[in-house]
Amino acid sequence: MTKNLFRLIAGCFFVYAFAGIGYAQKQGFGLQNEPVDISPDFADFENTYYLSGDLVNFNPNTGKGQLQYNRYEYSTRIAFNNILGVLRPVEANEFPGNEYAASPQLPFEIQFVSPKTVRIRAKSGFELKTDQESLMLVDGVAPTDNSWKYSKTEKGHEYSGKFGKVVISESPWKISFYNAKGELLTNTVPHSDNAETTYTPVLPFSFVRRASDYSRSFSAVLNLSPEEKIFGLGESYTGFNKRGQKVVLYTDDANGVQNETMYKPVPFYMSSNGYGVFIHTSTPITCDFGNYFNGVTSLMIGDEELDLFVFLGSPKEILYEYTGLTGKSPMPPLWSFGFWMSRITYFSEEDGRAVVDNLRKYKIPSDVLHFDTGWFETDWRCDYKFAPSRFNNAEKMIQDFQKQGIKTCLWQLPYFVPKNTLFSEIIENGLYVKNNKGNLPYEDAVLDFSNPETVEWYQGKIASLLELGVGAIKVDFGEAAPYNGIYASDRTGFYEHNLFPLRYNKAVSDITQKVKGERIIWARSAWAGSQRYPLHWGGDPANTYSAMSSTLRGGLSFGLSGFSFWSHDIGGFVQKTPENIYRHWTPFGMLTSHVRSHGAPPTEPWEYSEDFMNAFREADNMRYQLMPYIYAQAKECSEQGLPMVRALFVEFPDDPGAWLIDNQYMFGSQLLVAPLFSDSNSRNVYLPKGEWIDYQTGKTYSGGWHSIEAGNIPVVILVQNGSVIPHIKLAQSTEFMDWTEIDLKVYSTSEKANGVLYLPESEGLKTIELKKVEGKYKLSKHPYEGKVKLNIL
Repeated sequence: MTKNLFRLIAGCFFVYAFAGIGYAQKQGFGLQNEPVDISPDFADFENTYYLSGDLVNFNPNTGKGQLQYNRYEYSTRIAFNNILGVLRPVEANEFPGNEYAASPQLPFEIQFVSPKTVRIRAKSGFELKTDQESLMLVDGVAPTDNSWKYSKTEKGHEYSGKFGKVVISESPWKISFYNAKGELLTNTVPHSDNAETTYTPVLPFSFVRRASDYSRSFSAVLNLSPEEKIFGLGESYTGFNKRGQKVVLYTDDANGVQNETMYKPVPFYMSSNGYGVFIHTSTPITCDFGNYFNGVTSLMIGDEELDLFVFLGSPKEILYEYTGLTGKSPMPPLWSFGFWMSRITYFSEEDGRAVVDNLRKYKIPSDVLHFDTGWFETDWRCDYKFAPSRFNNAEKMIQDFQKQGIKTCLWQLPYFVPKNTLFSEIIENGLYVKNNKGNLPYEDAVLDFSNPETVEWYQGKIASLLELGVGAIKVDFGEAAPYNGIYASDRTGFYEHNLFPLRYNKAVSDITQKVKGERIIWARSAWAGSQRYPLHWGGDPANTYSAMSSTLRGGLSFGLSGFSFWSHDIGGFVQKTPENIYRHWTPFGMLTSHVRSHGAPPTEPWEYSEDFMNAFREADNMRYQLMPYIYAQAKECSEQGLPMVRALFVEFPDDPGAWLIDNQYMFGSQLLVAPLFSDSNSRNVYLPKGEWIDYQTGKTYSGGWHSIEAGNIPVVILVQNGSVIPHIKLAQSTEFMDWTEIDLKVYSTSEKANGVLYLPESEGLKTIELKKVEGKYKLSKHPYEGKVKLNIL
């Protein structure tokens, strides 16, 4: 006991040292793994800039042609004692001059992927490897669509479809995107658009050639309309609407949730104008959404090839199209939707058994116990083996937990310190990322997941744990792949750093699917396509209300980036959570797709006051009774590419107010949730048009702003009028739930009510329709006649 107590104290101390105040990485110092912002390369007097000019040799049948680029450099201009950097055309500087084009004509292509998706491709020079399969795309390559109709125009070309049209002007080259009503959504920006209309030097659609190494990168520049708003780009914690911001897309250990860096950047965004953009690359990207010049979006892309997908439609349609291309989140197992109990960290079998016993003793419904960094013989030194000195029989422990309805989750990471017994094996077999000399870039060995032999070796280690009975693997870290490393893919970290989380997520998810038959991981880092490998949680928040609020903003942005499932550490991670904050954060966590208490000890509800434990239990009970609603909504999200935690405007795109809200969310399609971000038990809540019924009190509200007091559970929950919310009898684990009897709770002031239901291992979603007959609601049709008893309440 003394040894375990010492380890717990040491673990607490380590958390404070590792993630405490003052130890997060400050940007701008040029330190290792600091996010790479490439925007300075596009405003450098030493570099050469090739500005898009005219479209030539275009074949409308193939969509292929050439863009002529005009050569420019920055020079100075002085006016009224103010020196400006301005773009000026320049002659070629190569020798022999007849060997190189001053104004090169380079490949351009437009492709049609679906009736709502257009692909724009351009090259900045010769490329040896073209049209390789992409890990970011669900099928490796994009499909093609033949529904768009071509017509010649006076100034160029037009392709029209059912949902919009694309107009291409030849001189100067410009692509304009329109919706089905003929309204302009956005267009590329040629030099003439700004050179003739503003004094501000604005770099138009172009690519840069760096003087330092002759490498090339694109800047795709699009028009921003006056009222346009921008959302998405991964789990971003800055202002929800990215208009006016500069966003760097580079995976980073963000050390919290209140700064501009991201564990999960995603090169996809959507606009309130009715379009979305996927930047198909894994290089560093800097997006300027009207930060420098408020009339344009500048997508500064590290890649020497431009590959953009543009999606037309409503938010739901855009998400459906984007996830159709990069993958929709498969349905995780039912047990994963239960409560996950964790801290940093449980060190022994004795610790784990005590926690599981207390979960059942205090009737805290739960499905998972997580062992974090301390299950190895040496804390944090991942060797995939339970410490023999502290685990008498890990396999039996896991089996005993399973009998109580508890799965086991284990922490690990892809970095190996020199003292790790696996270090020499990794080096001898060449499974690591190398530096320019073939040595290690860091002191640690970082697994190279672009190497199939590495993946096989690594999956063998994970498989042995899954075969032991482990339910899920925590896929921690993954944000520090060496930027200057050399990878087995024959590419450097410039292309592999951001792709590392996707490869890492995939490796664990694939072996879990193979061994367990389930798609489930618990991951921190991500990139485009990682949504195919659920699920992800939100990193290491501080134990404050502001961090709680920022967590929600990050979750909303993440959901708008194609991820259906997401979780966060209830109460925060860094220190012991103050009871008042833990109390208000708990229902927010319970009303997220997945829920876990984790962080510096104690996190267990019985370690706080009895009043708090009762409040925690009540919120947890609510979640477990709502499981039929949660499970059905999850299934719909999985099929449609929608987030469980979703911004209001996804459901209400025609409500201007819905686009302004970042501190509320829809939990599925029928519940509106407004967490409490202060000690107050009430808050102002914005309700979209229509009537809303308080889930806890039954009070009815109309659309607009209201000051609403929470019920017994400290959170405001409102149900959209006309909803049927399925409930189930409370059980202490999803494994013990009785799905043969479901209560249909009606929240409606009209003659009808609707909902959806999805039973475990059933064929698909079922629609529930109720109509009032002689003052009582009755089923229009029983979706599970003879199999399930449906009680209308």
